[in-house]
Amino acid sequence: MDIRPWQKLSSKPLGNFHIFTIRSDQVISPRTQKPHDVYVIDCGNWVNVIAVTPNRELVMIEQYRHGSTTVELEIPGGMIDASDTSPVAAGVRELCEETGYEGENPRLIGQIFPNPAIMSNTCFTVMVENCRCLHPVKFDHGEDLATRLVPIADLPQLVAGGKIKHSLVVVALYYFDLWQRRGTKVT
Repeated sequence: MDIRPWQKLSSKPLGNFHIFTIRSDQVISPRTQKPHDVYVIDCGNWVNVIAVTPNRELVMIEQYRHGSTTVELEIPGGMIDASDTSPVAAGVRELCEETGYEGENPRLIGQIFPNPAIMSNTCFTVMVENCRCLHPVKFDHGEDLATRLVPIADLPQLVAGGKIKHSLVVVALYYFDLWQRRGTKVT
């Protein structure tokens, strides 16, 4: 079977919730030619940052997450602002704001669709090397974060042991692992 895109007949906004909106689209199945109502969450694109110190540690954060009602060990990141010139610029900004760290050679190492079944955005993974704490943090009014330095060698056990559970963080760590396996290891 040849999978084809579904034609959108109409779209209707259902709600605006500051960081995301919800819409209902009426679409036609290319296989059955029958209409269906689908629901889509539109939100800005996101960025996650793999920030590596000269001591082969990852700059990570702990923060409370309302959806899971848990404190999670994560990497810095957030929404890409309209004023950001690129995902890389957003990653550098988020790293500095959330941790006070900055580094060298920031670059994109991966991108994914967080949940393409119901969401329209993209999450980018940016890596920054030789990170050092050079600035005070600048938390948003809804952020309470603690910076943690985690040895790169500990990451597999932290994921396998359930200490890192945020799916987008696990994906970013996988991109980092793939990047290292290609022979461009962080020194």
